[in-house]
Amino acid sequence: MGQIFRAELAGAVCKNMVKVRGKGLLNAVLFKDGFQAWDVCLALRDAGLLAKQTHGNIIRFAPPLVITEAELREAIAIIKGVLVKY
Repeated sequence: MGQIFRAELAGAVCKNMVKVRGKGLLNAVLFKDGFQAWDVCLALRDAGLLAKQTHGNIIRFAPPLVITEAELREAIAIIKGVLVKY
């Protein structure tokens, strides 16, 4: 599941995203230096998904370990829909 998550996030269209990293379902999206990831977290919240900004330009994602593939793909769609705006 983690590989699906990382592959899908890495393919997201986002001009400020630098890379996706992680292990298993614990993943992070790194943005350019100086970019405020908090704005993305707020947009994700408004879209129905909670994520944690850390170190200013990083968002970490930690879905439940019991998440189904359908639920993961729903979350990925929300994340991609928000990232395209940034």
